[in-house]
Amino acid sequence: MSIDSPRFAMVAGEASGDLLAGLLLGGLKDRWPDLRSHGIGGPRMAAQGFEAWWPHSKLAVRGYLDVLWRLRELLNIRKTLGDRLLRERPDAFIGIDAPDFNLGLETRLKAQGIKSIHFVSPSVWAWRGERILKIGAAVDHMLCVFPFEPALYAKHGISASYVGHPLADLIPLEVPRAPARTALGLAPEDTVVALLPGSRRSEMKYIAPRLLAAAAMMKRQRPGLKFVFPVVPGLRDMAEAAVRSEAPSTGVMLLDGRSHEALAACDVTLIGSGTATLEAALFKRPMVITYNMNRLEWYRLRRLNYQPWVGLPNILSNEFVVPELLQDEGHPEALAKAAFDWLDDPARCAQLVARFDALHRQLRCNTAQAATDAIEKVLRA
Repeated sequence: MSIDSPRFAMVAGEASGDLLAGLLLGGLKDRWPDLRSHGIGGPRMAAQGFEAWWPHSKLAVRGYLDVLWRLRELLNIRKTLGDRLLRERPDAFIGIDAPDFNLGLETRLKAQGIKSIHFVSPSVWAWRGERILKIGAAVDHMLCVFPFEPALYAKHGISASYVGHPLADLIPLEVPRAPARTALGLAPEDTVVALLPGSRRSEMKYIAPRLLAAAAMMKRQRPGLKFVFPVVPGLRDMAEAAVRSEAPSTGVMLLDGRSHEALAACDVTLIGSGTATLEAALFKRPMVITYNMNRLEWYRLRRLNYQPWVGLPNILSNEFVVPELLQDEGHPEALAKAAFDWLDDPARCAQLVARFDALHRQLRCNTAQAATDAIEKVLRA
């Protein structure tokens, strides 16, 4: 290995992983301009010179049943990738989230002497805590995005560093609405609702119809409302079909990506649980968190959950600072009412902004540099 031009293998699954990996690669390239990187990733990684052997969309699965349908394909990709990495032997492997795919691969690589780093700790503090034993066998170092996580790993003898959350660096502490509204063709006086069901096909199937039905109800009650609906590449056909079915006369504005502009522009968001809820919190926007999935999968996950919250803003605040309307509770009427509760209570919204500002400052600590420092220590060990 040349410490001046390391070669990293990386795997990021779905859009959120691609975003995190792209930000990390920016920091790595500042330290090592001649580094090479390859593996599984998306367009944000490619913009940093990453060579994608498979697109990150190959790993965009959600839930036990979805995985079962594609298990053979996923296992084949993981074996083929592992075989290639063992032949080519990168200086380190960096798994970006996607623990169900990455931990097994990391275990194999680490056993063969390839240094293994994982960025974004699996939520062992929320559910499936037994995975921490598997993590110990899989990684040389865990990069943690939440401040309470390294102490948990230390109890199990696993090396870990708190590096902050890269989104907290990316998103300014104050994001004005006006420029985003201008970019989206919205007026300063509009009341804007952002609909963010998620970036997976399953989320478009199970969550988007409920958000759109809620939007239709809200539009009937307040005709002046405007709705923006960011859609990831490859899912626009599903989004258009959902709009035709659930909200054909609501005037929903479909956006190709541009979720950050949607969050900057909106007054409130109806949002699927996941990384996007943290983004909404960093934008200081009121939100109603929801989730809906296959019923059997829902019952399985609820039995495994350790905490009363599923949304990251609530988990990090250790209380329900924003409502969560999950599965049967997340019907359109309830979602519409919860959104109106925010729109009609400016004082409550102001209190939320203060909570989210404190959270933002806690998570903001130049993640790309902190993660790069930790990775360099692993390389030199």
